[in-house]
Amino acid sequence: MLRIPLVLVALSLLACHKPAPRVVVPEVFRVKFETTQGVFVVEARHGWAPHGVDRFHELVRMRYFDQSRFYRVVPGFIAQFGVHRDFKVQNVWTTLHIVDDPPKEKNLRGTLAFAQSGSSTRSTQMFINLADNAVLDEERFVPFARIIDGIEVIDKFYTGYGEVRPQGKNIDAGRVEEEANEYLVPRFPKMDYVIRATFAP
Repeated sequence: MLRIPLVLVALSLLACHKPAPRVVVPEVFRVKFETTQGVFVVEARHGWAPHGVDRFHELVRMRYFDQSRFYRVVPGFIAQFGVHRDFKVQNVWTTLHIVDDPPKEKNLRGTLAFAQSGSSTRSTQMFINLADNAVLDEERFVPFARIIDGIEVIDKFYTGYGEVRPQGKNIDAGRVEEEANEYLVPRFPKMDYVIRATFAP
């Protein structure tokens, strides 16, 4: 009986399980957001916020934003999203924080920035500036991308649910974070959402 040395077996197995190639994030890339109110296109620039753009690229690759609700839409201020449709996935990713980027751009209408609750707390949630928000510059929210096409779509998002509690009266941000779409979908049927977000040419 022919015996194959264990070393050769191990080497052959390793050859069959090559590590995935390292993803190189482009300096500039675009993402198409198809939403319940239409399509808009975002252009992300690595130089604006390297850590934020790397995370954004990672989330788009894994289709993280598909079915994500715009759960906090405040007219003249922001539209927030970035909670995964599945609370089990969200509960993992909400703990995977990225380090801060120094602010380079202003929170102007149509720019996107990650939500944060302190130093190095950005994870998956982000917002679109619905207006020029100088107050967010002062609070060091760092834009990493901007809408380059379809900006009129963001003015169509449903605003009737208002600000989250305690400033508002409808949406419990804690339950959004913990229960995701199981909490949002049956209780807030008019809420707009991302149908899919994919890389664009």
